[in-house]
Amino acid sequence: MPEDAHLLVEKRDGVMTLVMNRPEARNALSPQMLVRLNAAWHEFRETCDLRVAILTGAGDEDFCAGGDLKLTMPLVTGARKPQDEWDEKLLSAPSIFLDAILRGFELYKPVIAAVNGSALGGGTEMTNACDLRVAAEHAVFGTPEAKVGLLPGGGSLTRLPRQIPWARAMEILLIGEPFSAREALEMGLLNYVVARERLMEKARELADKLARNGPLAVRKIKEGIVRASGESIERGLEIENEVSAVVLSSQDAREGPRAFKEKREPRFTGE
Repeated sequence: MPEDAHLLVEKRDGVMTLVMNRPEARNALSPQMLVRLNAAWHEFRETCDLRVAILTGAGDEDFCAGGDLKLTMPLVTGARKPQDEWDEKLLSAPSIFLDAILRGFELYKPVIAAVNGSALGGGTEMTNACDLRVAAEHAVFGTPEAKVGLLPGGGSLTRLPRQIPWARAMEILLIGEPFSAREALEMGLLNYVVARERLMEKARELADKLARNGPLAVRKIKEGIVRASGESIERGLEIENEVSAVVLSSQDAREGPRAFKEKREPRFTGE
C-alpha cells in the first residue's frame, strides 16, 4: 500500500493496525479512506490469523474529524458528481460507508481505539464502536452535529446511552459541547488516558494480551455481549448458553487447561 494512501495497514503478530492517514485534513473520512476501511474490516473479520485490530490516526493532533465536508458529504448527498474510482466505489453500495465506520457491521473480533488527538463528530462515533479505548491526554471528544442542525447518525444515538449514564449521553448528544479525555475516562467512555508518547505502546500492550487469549473464546465473549445487548435476561442467558456451548466443545477449551497443567503457553488455534 503506498505511503500516501488515505489508510495505512500493518499486520503483525495477529494484530492489524489501521492508521487513518490524512493529517493535513484532520484525518477526515475521504471516499478513498472509507473504501479502504471497508476492505480492511472485511479482511480482518475473515482472516483467522488476525485476532485484534487497532484503529488510530496519523499525527498528534487529530484522530478523525468525521466525514470530509468538501469531498465525502457532498458526494453522498448528491451535491457533487463522482470524479474518480474511489467516488464510484463508495457510491456502488451504501454498506461500504456504514461498514467502514463500524455502524452495524457484524464483527466479533475485538477492536481497540487509540485516540491520538481530536475525535469530534464521526471520530467520537468510531471510538464508541470500538471495544477498548485508549486516548492521549490532549484528546478531545464530542458530537457537535446538533449545533449545525444535523444529528450524529453514525451509531451514537443507539450506542452512547447504552455505554454511559443517560443524563451524560443526552447532554453530549443534545448540547454538543466538546469534552476532554479525562472527562471521557471519568464517565466510563475510555479505558485509559496516557501521555501522548505512550499511546501506541499502551494500545499494543492491550492488543498483545488479547492476541494471546483463546481467539474463539474472545470472539464468542464479544458475540454474546453484543447479541444480548437490549434483550431480556432470559434471552440473554439463552445467547450465553449458545456461545458457551461452542467454546466448551472446542479444541481450544481442551488446550488451555492442558497448557496450564503442563506449565506452558497454550497453543490456541481458534478451533
